[in-house]
Amino acid sequence: MAGSQIERAFSLLESLTSDPRGLPMQTLAEQLDIPKSATHRMLGELVRLGYVRQNPENSRYHLSTKLVALGFQYLACSGADIVQPILDRLAQETGELVRLGVIDGERQTWIAKAQGARSGLRYDPEMGRDAPLFYTASGHAWLASLSDSQALALVEAQGIAKREDFGPNAPADNAALLERLRLARERGYAWVNESSAIGTSALAAVVRHPQDGHVLGVLSVAGPTARLSEAKLHDWAPVLLAAAVELSQACPASELFN
Repeated sequence: MAGSQIERAFSLLESLTSDPRGLPMQTLAEQLDIPKSATHRMLGELVRLGYVRQNPENSRYHLSTKLVALGFQYLACSGADIVQPILDRLAQETGELVRLGVIDGERQTWIAKAQGARSGLRYDPEMGRDAPLFYTASGHAWLASLSDSQALALVEAQGIAKREDFGPNAPADNAALLERLRLARERGYAWVNESSAIGTSALAAVVRHPQDGHVLGVLSVAGPTARLSEAKLHDWAPVLLAAAVELSQACPASELFN
């Protein structure tokens, strides 16, 4: 793996997010194609700085809570307190998981959420992930705001997971994806039913800048298909769209969108 010391260090940190059980130094060196001696030195420095810890029982390396704490500190002073009440109200009204993703170049990253389900089945995936564009409602909502050629270019740049990694109703090909985007443009929101995973459904709408209208992020509602039938998704669409407008009005005061 070529790259600067900083790039290698961040690659190590990103690799450690993939397994909460931690990873051996040998595995990290092989994954990132870094010499074992260099891997050992960087891990030692990251341990010294408090970003990584080593389990003395099995010598595996883990992320510490320092990065998580930094993230929460950033959110606390960057406008998350402004957008969070909007997410909380939408989650309470729908009784499902609400997520906000922000657009950063060619990526849409989920950075805030509110859980509305209080009992029974709960859909609650990890945060901080990039939204898969090909088969999620959040991805479709963003892509539908672009031209077909721009949308397909973003999908190609991100790549598509293995077929077994998403749901049975995901688009079969680019033509099917473009038809989903056409429908999303007509309705003003995107929706999927067992597309990202078996047993889950979602709908999503973009959040636009109040002055020039460019897309800043995507707001979504997701939950078990047992509760969120396709008809129910469409029933919740007006509530979702109203919350997206409210977020649009709040975004100038939030550093999350700037």
